[in-house]
Amino acid sequence: MERKIEELEKQAFSELNEARTLEELKSARVRYLGKKGGLTAMLRTLGTLSPEERKRLGRLANDLKEQLEKKLEEKAVEIRNLSLDRQPGQAVIDLSLPGRCTPRGHRHPLTQTLQDLVDIFRGMGFRVAEGPEVELDYYNFEALNIPREHPARDMQDTFYVTDDIVLRTQTSPVQVRTMERESPPIRMISPGKVYRHV
Repeated sequence: MERKIEELEKQAFSELNEARTLEELKSARVRYLGKKGGLTAMLRTLGTLSPEERKRLGRLANDLKEQLEKKLEEKAVEIRNLSLDRQPGQAVIDLSLPGRCTPRGHRHPLTQTLQDLVDIFRGMGFRVAEGPEVELDYYNFEALNIPREHPARDMQDTFYVTDDIVLRTQTSPVQVRTMERESPPIRMISPGKVYRHV
C-alpha cells in the first residue's frame, strides 16, 4: 500500500508539472482527488488494514492529498498568469480585480454653467440668496416699482395663482426680501427658476 501511495505521488506530480491548461488541471484533480480518483480509492481501502497500518498509511495519504491540493492551486495561478502574459489580445477574466464603475452621465450644460457662475461670484465674496417661486404680487411687482398698468403684469406674460399671488417672473423679489431683512452693504446673487408665458 505504501508503494502504491508513492507511485501515485510520482505520477500525480509529474502530470501536474506538465499541465499547461486549466482543463488539464481539472481532469487531473478528478483523476486523483475525485470521488472515483486514485487517492480516494486508496483512502477507502484503509478500513481493511490493521489499526497501526491504518494510522501510518492514513497519515501518508492525507499528507499527499494536502500536497496535491496545494500544487493544484499553485499550478492554476501559474497557468492564469501565463495566459495573461501570452495572450494580451484576448479577454481574460481576473476575478481578483475590482469591478468597473458604470458612468452615470453628467450635469446638464445649463446646470453646469449656473454652477460655474455661482462659483465665480462666491469667489468675489457674494453669497447665494434663495426665495419662494410662488410669490406675492407686492414683491414681484409693487416693490420693484412696476405699476398696475405695466404690460409685464398682463395675463399673457404672468402666471397668476390668485389676484395677489403669482409664479415669480424674475428673481428680483429675492433681492427685495433680502434688503428688508439686512442692512447694506449686501453682496448677494439670486439665481433660480422664473415663470413666464412664451
